[in-house]
Amino acid sequence: MEKQIYNRVKAVLAEKGRTNNWLADELEMNRTTVSKWCRNEMQPRVETLFHIAKVLDVDVRELLISTKK
Repeated sequence: MEKQIYNRVKAVLAEKGRTNNWLADELEMNRTTVSKWCRNEMQPRVETLFHIAKVLDVDVRELLISTKK
């Protein structure tokens, strides 16, 4: 069974030229947690998604995979 991808955190970090360790430092969060988000093994809470969007200066919708094709 293929792993479902829900967020684009890793892709947006790459687009911005940032690393997951940088994001963890900016959010003052555990690096392992951020790494799990980047691998889609765990999903950030909605409140955290808004904080991530603010730190990365993107619309929060850019952090999610679209449900429409």
